[in-house]
Amino acid sequence: MPSSRVTRRGALAALSAFAALPTLSRAEGVWPARPLRAVVPFPPGGTTDYVTRLVTAELGKSLGQAVVVENRPGAGTVIGVDNVAKSAADGYSFVTVANSFCVNHTLVKKLPYDTLRDLRPVALMGMSEHVLCTFPGSGLNKIADIAAAARKKPLSYASFGSGTSAHLAGEMLKAQLGVDIVHVPYKGQAPALTDLLGGQVTLMFGNWPEFRGHIASGKLVALGMATGKRSVYAPDIPTLAEQGAKVESNSWNGLLAPAGTPDAIVQRMNAAVNAALDAPAVQEAFRKGGIASLSGTPAQFADFIHTEIARYADVIQRAHITPDT
Repeated sequence: MPSSRVTRRGALAALSAFAALPTLSRAEGVWPARPLRAVVPFPPGGTTDYVTRLVTAELGKSLGQAVVVENRPGAGTVIGVDNVAKSAADGYSFVTVANSFCVNHTLVKKLPYDTLRDLRPVALMGMSEHVLCTFPGSGLNKIADIAAAARKKPLSYASFGSGTSAHLAGEMLKAQLGVDIVHVPYKGQAPALTDLLGGQVTLMFGNWPEFRGHIASGKLVALGMATGKRSVYAPDIPTLAEQGAKVESNSWNGLLAPAGTPDAIVQRMNAAVNAALDAPAVQEAFRKGGIASLSGTPAQFADFIHTEIARYADVIQRAHITPDT
């Protein structure tokens, strides 16, 4: 089918979707009337930042206003999330959250915001599988090597920060192997990856999109995929479960708004995000990057959050994980 026909059909579908959305009340005025902001609670360079920038570039086209991305890392994403939770619920502030948003609900005892009451789900965006890696000079080539080495000398593993999915994956690995490995939290994946490449830390669960190039070049050694079955993106890399360590982990990301944001704005933003995920440029970038596209309604995202909170709570309680582990 000619690309021009695909483009026209996609445009008509997007217009139909927007036409079916609730209209904004007079009190809400014309939205958006000025640029929006999307806070990323991680440093630049990670998957969450990448996905956010891809999607918001398309949102700017469909909404008619720029969506400015602000990186506000720190405290296991709590700083960035809290900033938006306390922002005006006027449809101009959003935050891209990841697994840590659900982990922190159980792990952090005194959050400055209420996970379920102070923010409302808008849309899911993408998901990246995790791969466990080490640096070439570590002498580790498979999961059995980790258990043997950890009994002889101290090992460490990096994470994107306390309470992130990479943190919990590391704790699950420790429990599966019955060994102690020191957790070293960073303010995001990019600085953690830098130290892994330099050999300052021994291990790290990371997002496949950022790690695959380093694996292909030999700068990192892939010890296993944290997936239930072999990944379509890395079929030659065995899963951790195949090697006796049942650890499944990934990084997803989705958009939240402050509680009280009008329903009409949330619904329109959800439709705009889903349309952005269907945009050829985003689909191609996801395919090349090894990122799975997620979409759905705000209600489906809310259900997903509740499920993730329960899943991580079980892991935290079973492994006796604290923010300092």
